[in-house]
Parts: sequence; C-alpha cells; structure tokens
Amino acid sequence: MDLKDRLDEAARRHGVPGAAIAVWTDGELREAATGVVNRATGVETTPDSVFQVGSTTKVWTAALVMQLVEDGLVGLDRPVGDHLPGFAYGEVTVRQLLTHTGGFDGDVFEDTGRGDGCLDRYVEHLRTVARVHEPGALFSYCNAGFCVLGALVARLRGTTWEQAMRDRLLGPLGATQAALFGEEAVLFRASAGHVGPGNDVYRQWQMPRSNAPAGSTMCLAPRELVAFGRALAAGGAAPGGARLLSAESVAAMLTPQVDVPGPPPGERWGLGVTLHDWGAFGHDGGTPGQSTYWHMLPEHDFGIAISANGGAFDGLLADVVRPVIEEATGVAVPPPPVPPGDPRSVDGSPYAGRYEGPQMAYEVTPAGGGLDIALLPGELMAGMGVAPRTARYVPLAGDTFIATESQDGRHETVTFVMRDGRAAYLHNGRAVPRV
Repeated sequence: MDLKDRLDEAARRHGVPGAAIAVWTDGELREAATGVVNRATGVETTPDSVFQVGSTTKVWTAALVMQLVEDGLVGLDRPVGDHLPGFAYGEVTVRQLLTHTGGFDGDVFEDTGRGDGCLDRYVEHLRTVARVHEPGALFSYCNAGFCVLGALVARLRGTTWEQAMRDRLLGPLGATQAALFGEEAVLFRASAGHVGPGNDVYRQWQMPRSNAPAGSTMCLAPRELVAFGRALAAGGAAPGGARLLSAESVAAMLTPQVDVPGPPPGERWGLGVTLHDWGAFGHDGGTPGQSTYWHMLPEHDFGIAISANGGAFDGLLADVVRPVIEEATGVAVPPPPVPPGDPRSVDGSPYAGRYEGPQMAYEVTPAGGGLDIALLPGELMAGMGVAPRTARYVPLAGDTFIATESQDGRHETVTFVMRDGRAAYLHNGRAVPRV
C-alpha cells in the first residue's frame, strides 16, 4: 500500500477531516495528503497545505536561543533575569527554560495583544503566576518558559521573535510553506482545526501572539518540518547548504538533560527537544483541533512529519506513522502502554486528593484497588472541546497508573511524584501540585 492509500484509509477510519504527511527516506522526499483543510469550505488538503504545528515550534525557538549562545549573547547557565529584568522568576537559567525545569506554572495563555511589545507584556504578566517547584528540581512541561525565551531572542536581537525566525531560520532553510500570522496563512491552503464529537470547525483560528514562541501561531507544511529536522540531523547544515547552527550547538540540543517522570519506555529531554530511547528526536504539537507529529532518526537518514486537523490523531500514528517508520528503518517503535491483564491492587490513600494547575484540576479517589481520577477542565480547555470525565486507573509500574478505557485510541497514564510517602504531584507531562 502506498503512502496516500495508507493515509486515506486511516483518515476515514479515525474520523480525520484532513491530513498531510512528509517522509524523508532513501534519499528522497515522499508526500501525501487526504481530505479537506476545512469542512466548512471543502477546500482539498494538498501536501503543501499549512497546518498550525503547535509545540513543534519550541524546537525552532530553542535553535534561535542556541544561536544567541553561539554569538556570546547569553550563557546557558546564566540567569534569564540578567537580560529580562522584569521577569518574576529571573533566577531561572536559560538551560532550565529549555528543559522545562524552570519551576513556574506553564500553561499561561494570556493574550497581551497583537503589537510588537506583546512578549514583554507577557513576561510582566508572569508576576501573577505560581511557583510549582524549585528551579531544576523536576520536569514540568512549560509553555510559558518558551514565551520567555522568545522574549529573550527579541530583546537581544533588537527585533521581534517573528522577524528573527524569518531571518535566521525560515529564510536560510529555504522554507516556502510557512506562515507566522493569520494574514500570511490566508495566502496558502491553511488548515482549520475541528473539535468535538461532530468535528466542528474551531472558530478562533488565530491564537494569541504572546504565545507564538511556544507554538500558538506557526503554520508549516510537513515538508518544512522534515527539512528543519534534516538540518539538525546533519549537525546544523540545511539541505541547501546554509548553516543554521554549529555542530556543537546541535550536539548540545540532542544531549539528554532531564528525565521525564512516566511509564517506560521513558522520554528524556534535550535543549528543547524530545529524545527517545529508540533512536529518534523531535517534538509533537497541537492547537485546538490540530495535531502534529515530527520525528527524525538520524542513524537511518529518516524523518517524518504528519499534521491533521481533527478526529483521532493517535489512530493515524498507529496505522500510518509507526508502520512507515518500522518498514523504512527496521526500528521497532514502542506502542503506547496498555493496562495489564491482571493489575495489582494498591492502597490508593497516598495518592488521594485534589491537584490543580492553571487549566486543569484533578480529583483522585481510591477505588477497587486502583484510582478514580476526575478531570475538571477550566474555561479555556472546555472551550476547546475538553469535557469533564472520570476514569478508572489501575497500577502500571511503580507510582504510574493507566486508564482502563482508551481515549481516542490511547490509554492515558499519570505518574505520582512522591514526597515522604505521599503524592506531591500528579504528573502527566505537567507536574500538577496537590492542593
């Protein structure tokens, strides 16, 4: 079955309105697309369609920061407050922001306007957010930290984050299918997100500019992610020959810095990059109703990026992405974990309680030798189609629990970070503190 046939069939099976994929293998780029970019307009998805690529943007922002390091403008282990005196957590280092260990609330999506000063205003707004843990103590995925890094880039380059991105990465890379603002995206076949059981078009297409360095605005065709990944895999040299980063900077980005609490096989984090034990690096991304998966296997000269605009994205990963990786490279991609057939029974009392973050709260109750975990979305997440729900979780490994029922084809996991025999955090990528 060819790439397009696989994508067509998987999209139909999993209710995906539209998707595009790019694969670098055997020294050539292969692309396919399926469906529509917007169910309301019926515009066909093509391989050069642009999607909001969400948090994959963080790797691009990390590259801009590493350019600052190369130019001697910042030090990885220097406090960010040396350059951004208005930052409330100025003692946090550049490295800690790049590795999501800064220790303050990360899901802060404050809209500070469309003007060029939006990132400075966002940094000022962070005076209102809570500390989650001491800097460097724990991985906790932090969108806000990458907004601060974007402000750092803008301040030290004397321009905006967007202009730095164009001048220093998108331009030298030769990227043509890229947009950073809505008024740029309308010049392309731009995807709209679809949310909820009816795959309804998400009407707030433009996300806040203040969150752009973390992933709110960048739109790319999958081929551009693959090209950027090839540059990183080649030690910083773009496919066209331009040097984006030094080999030393890329090596630093791809060196493990911190482990992520969770089930095996565990993830580790480099400087802005997810690192997998099976030989891949990359990042995932999402905005309301849009999802992206982007990973490179440098030892096999292989890269893949896929974006979709609704439905069960995990189904595309299972039916298209993992088989393509395995067939092209021979690498077995670990499947998502599933509940054990005969789970052990545990005393749930050390985990029981309420855990709260900026956008989500969780109520944990012992039940049947496992846990009942109630998800309570805040206003923003509810508006994105996340509904309150309660799920039964059973022990998986150590202090990690897994949902007995799948959600969009995946069994969610949570790991409790223990302090003195009692859970201090519910960890699901974010460290959500007990209250």
